[in-house]
Amino acid sequence: MRAAIPRYQQIARQLGDKLRLGTLTEGDKLPSVRSLSQELGVSINTVQLAYYCLEAEGLVEARPQSGYYARTLLERMKHVPRRSAPQVMAPPTSPSDQDQESVLLRLMHQQRQPGWLPFSLSVPAPSLLPVAKLAKALQQAQRDLPHGGIEYDLIAGNAALRRQIARYALFWGSRLTDDEIITTEGCTAALTLCLKTVVQPGDTVAVESPVYFGILQTIVSLGLKVLELPTDALTGVDLDVLEGHLRAGRVQACLLVPNFSNPLGCCMPNTHKQRLVQLMETYQVPLIEDDLYGDLHFAPERPLPCKAFDRQGWVLWCGSVSKTLAPGYRVGWVAPGRYYATLLQVKRYQAGFSPGITQQAVATFLANDRYELHLRRLRQRLKSNCQRYQQTIRTYFPSGTRISEPQGGFTLWVEVDARVNTLELADLLAPYKISIMPGRLFSLQPQYSNCMRLSYGLPFDERVAKGLQTIGELIHQQLAL
Repeated sequence: MRAAIPRYQQIARQLGDKLRLGTLTEGDKLPSVRSLSQELGVSINTVQLAYYCLEAEGLVEARPQSGYYARTLLERMKHVPRRSAPQVMAPPTSPSDQDQESVLLRLMHQQRQPGWLPFSLSVPAPSLLPVAKLAKALQQAQRDLPHGGIEYDLIAGNAALRRQIARYALFWGSRLTDDEIITTEGCTAALTLCLKTVVQPGDTVAVESPVYFGILQTIVSLGLKVLELPTDALTGVDLDVLEGHLRAGRVQACLLVPNFSNPLGCCMPNTHKQRLVQLMETYQVPLIEDDLYGDLHFAPERPLPCKAFDRQGWVLWCGSVSKTLAPGYRVGWVAPGRYYATLLQVKRYQAGFSPGITQQAVATFLANDRYELHLRRLRQRLKSNCQRYQQTIRTYFPSGTRISEPQGGFTLWVEVDARVNTLELADLLAPYKISIMPGRLFSLQPQYSNCMRLSYGLPFDERVAKGLQTIGELIHQQLAL
């Protein structure tokens, strides 16, 4: 039987939760030791011990002759010792295959159930998206399109949307025109079209590791082999290793997420992106660039995509508003460079026309600069969420836990003690209606079993804090067995 938690620790935990959740505003003065002891019916010494605990955690500071004050979030982050970021991932280099469909189906079913806390769901919560404004844009789209948008649009996609994508790409120095862009039904559809265009069944595609399981499923479903590359949690794939495979002729295409990859959240430096493009040009291998998260940067400026360094058309630049604006609208695009004509033909034969009504609505939203205003607010919320999630994980997860330090996107990669199996942990969390995405699913190799991806797309509140605390407590219990 577990020993009862001392009263001062209970008080410290209650106050700490209020501080982390913002119920007690940062910088505000806390109740005096005497008044809190009277309010709670405990001794002054008990309250003093509780405040000592909070001070040790960096949540409050004592000011002489004044009392205790809540620290600002920035001060807390500086005070709490940082866990190391996950180490460089070095998977086996031989292509392989493994079916994980049943596990994914179960987890994806859970995260959509009412009442669940879906840390596994890698999209921003609806409360962070401009639902009402999008509804108005959709109504405007019906008025603007002939016959209310019920007719087929162009195979290349909605003209207004392609113009807006080209215009918006000017922010990162793009020289693309609307005639170089093809719209798709989301980013996965764009990636699929790219793969069908540039490689044949049996070819090998190089990816990051760990990598989003949807990318793995897409590649394998097309009869292709996967080559997982060692990936640094801050700077992305190891280009020296990639070059070795390119030199040996083992790779027929690369599919990479240079900006805030899912799940690591790493962002390749510009020098790495430039070298990557040069490698593609030297070995004449296409790079399918998934730039799905590029607009979700925490720094003042948007990171450049690899497409910004492409002069010979080897980069097929893919994007979408599924992670920033409207997941359900399924609006994406690709600028396929030298592969434009072939990819357009593949789309005509295998995908057909894209829905014009939702594309026109997104174009309307982009045209009046609402998108940039929305993005600024969304980035601020996600950055705050990221810091609060990290702080809570550091508080409740075991010592030695490694947490990624993303500079954008909305996923955290968490590495716990090697004795913990996060597939088993996911099952243990099911009775609590909490879903996580086990790290094992982000590779076709037997690795990352003690890792998990947690999305901070859910606004940080008391329920989220309790959910993270529950995950931490179950990990502690697993380690105690």
